[in-house]
Amino acid sequence: MKNLWVVLLTLLGIVMNAQDLQKIANEIKEEGTDLYRSEMASWYGTDIFRANYEKMDNVSGYFSYIDEKVPKCIFFSKDKKVIGTIAFPTNYNPKDAKLDLNERDFTSLESEYFTIRQNALTRIKNDTIFKVYQNTSLNIVPIIKNNVKKVYVLTGPSVDNVVVFGNDYLISFDNKNEVKNVEKLHKGMIVQNINDKEVGKTVGGVHSHILENWQTITPTDICTLMLYYKFTNWESYTVVSKKYVSMWNGKGNGLLIMKEKAFKNMTESIKKIDAERKSKTEELK
Repeated sequence: MKNLWVVLLTLLGIVMNAQDLQKIANEIKEEGTDLYRSEMASWYGTDIFRANYEKMDNVSGYFSYIDEKVPKCIFFSKDKKVIGTIAFPTNYNPKDAKLDLNERDFTSLESEYFTIRQNALTRIKNDTIFKVYQNTSLNIVPIIKNNVKKVYVLTGPSVDNVVVFGNDYLISFDNKNEVKNVEKLHKGMIVQNINDKEVGKTVGGVHSHILENWQTITPTDICTLMLYYKFTNWESYTVVSKKYVSMWNGKGNGLLIMKEKAFKNMTESIKKIDAERKSKTEELK
């Protein structure tokens, strides 16, 4: 009876641990999806705006946000006026986007986004933690959700056939929109080819996380994988650290996070089963 209770308590611990990890996975994927939606609006919004607005010298910058479930990309002038608003449907089809080039003031929400964006930009220009590598640029992605204000800084490539992970940062703000913390999400920058000279078209990839505070896959990783999926069609992607193994599924945008020890035990069990099957097959021949 005592052994039975030990087994039951062990199983209960495993289930509860799996539930905790799934909660973490869901939160990371949700944050990554928020980043993806903002970046998609910026990608297409920039193309649409440039094709229709003539006075580009008047443009000071842009940012994207979700306005009551509607993805919007807005451009603002040097006079801090909105000079372009592009609203997208949920599928981000540029043909169905609504363009408004009427000049107007920021809404109260847009003013908040503008402020943390500008404060983030100032910090980027003056803090040596931020790096810019050749053939890349830094993308500023402000997020306001549940009264929490933050700016993610992602690195985007300016050349084709590559997906860039890392060299990304998280800037957190206080309730006065002042920067309270800046941290790196990856130790460095990871570049993976979509089409490789030796293996041809890649089907997935893997990179490792070293930073203690970011042992799982990051929201920026999820955002990048979602953004480039239409180019990569990667079946899966894995992030490994000393604590966790994070596995992303491309087709379903699923995310599974396991403790590294549990993942190692699982793979060893699979190898053992495969070896036994091969042995039995040889005996039957």
